Amino acid sequence: MSNYSLITGLYLYPTPAGAYYAVSSTADDKPRRFLRRLLQQSKTPALNDENLLFLMGCKETEAAFELLHHCQKIGWVQGLVTAKESPEGALEDILPCYLKTISERGRVLLADDEGFYLALSGFTHEVAEELSVLSAEISTLHLRRSGLLMANMGLGSHAWAVVNATGKSQVGFWPVFIGKNRFVITVLGTPHFNQPEFVSLAWALSIRYAT
Repeated sequence: MSNYSLITGLYLYPTPAGAYYAVSSTADDKPRRFLRRLLQQSKTPALNDENLLFLMGCKETEAAFELLHHCQKIGWVQGLVTAKESPEGALEDILPCYLKTISERGRVLLADDEGFYLALSGFTHEVAEELSVLSAEISTLHLRRSGLLMANMGLGSHAWAVVNATGKSQVGFWPVFIGKNRFVITVLGTPHFNQPEFVSLAWALSIRYAT
């Protein structure tokens, strides 16, 4: 007998922390697979047994309930009272609006792993080009040295930063993994990934590149 019951009338939606967990690593686990599939839906799915089993790839309702409880307890998923549609519009039009909210200075850009930027906020074209190339070079360096950083030293983060004397990030490079694609978000100053717009950013990219 299940110890869990679903609240009816809600729609599943990742929290900013859940969206970050979903896209911040290539590591594969059940919560990450659930969150990634959730971000690939064209609208927020209703909270019911059928949708949970599909999103989680489970055959047993009890296992799906336990995974949902785990994600809810950690703060990776939330229930909305009103359904939401996936972000609409061309990426070059909608991404800058999302990007500018995730930095205290509003200076952010999103680049691919080849060093070309897809969208920016607050940077000039010339600076954006140079930072995009730098982010690709850092990604290559990280991949080359990931054995040391992750296996030997236990450092799970893929992000790099230029820091000041107090250790505070001046400019950070944060990888985003969508499907088979790797992007890098470059943030001047302190990042604010705990904003609702970060979920919209991850959702828009997932719809475009992971479905």
